[in-house]
Amino acid sequence: MDLATQPVTAKHRDAYYWRLLATAASFTLFGLGGLCLRLLVFPLLSCLPGDAQTHRQRARHTVARLFWFFVRFMARTGVLTYDIQGAEKLGRPGQMIIANHPSLIDVVFLIGLVRHANCVVKQSLWQNPFTRGPLRRTDYISNDGSMDMLDAAADALKSGQTLIIFPEGTRTQPGQPPAFHRGAAAIALRGAKILTPVIIKVSPTTLTKAEPWYRIPNRRVHFSFRVGADIDPQTFAAQGPAPQASRKLNDYLHHYFIKELAEDERSAP
Repeated sequence: MDLATQPVTAKHRDAYYWRLLATAASFTLFGLGGLCLRLLVFPLLSCLPGDAQTHRQRARHTVARLFWFFVRFMARTGVLTYDIQGAEKLGRPGQMIIANHPSLIDVVFLIGLVRHANCVVKQSLWQNPFTRGPLRRTDYISNDGSMDMLDAAADALKSGQTLIIFPEGTRTQPGQPPAFHRGAAAIALRGAKILTPVIIKVSPTTLTKAEPWYRIPNRRVHFSFRVGADIDPQTFAAQGPAPQASRKLNDYLHHYFIKELAEDERSAP
């Protein structure tokens, strides 16, 4: 239900106006942090010794720590709560982490959790003045849909990097099942040692596609992250030629997430 149709008294529940103010402060902090990284932090880090890989890892670690600070800031100011199950299974060499994408900030959680991970990110963020600096320094991969993108992602996995990817390519429409693109499956078959799903649930929904930051729900948002069992991509690679194997793996992942999300809904209080 749209917030505009809610009774005015409902907006006072769960510290609505405080959470609105804290949400505005959070997004202001995020934007200023991006500019600070680009104009101050990264130029200083570039003066430190080390080769290209060392500089890249240093940049990723810095971004991850700041992202986790951002998450903790939102939690401490009452914007959200969260729980994470199985985080110790994330961050292994050659591991491809795949997740559904219900909200704008779930990627912030995952990058904050996996300090040195690579990530396939939306192409438009490379033109955003608040995010393009960190993206270039971290050498994240632009999701432009090209073969070069697939090659870069597969090569990153082969070199032992951990890769985070959202197979939907964009945020899930509320009330709709996730729709996966086959590119993620193709990358997994070409380069991943292991494939690890992360099931993300947000209740109530917030920061969905085309939803402005100030349209906050009447109660505090809770993010739930559950790391699933590992999947061996070579099991699917042995089932036929690359296009066929990619289709089978993509179908498996699609149905896996639909099933897991449905089970979470049934078990919710």
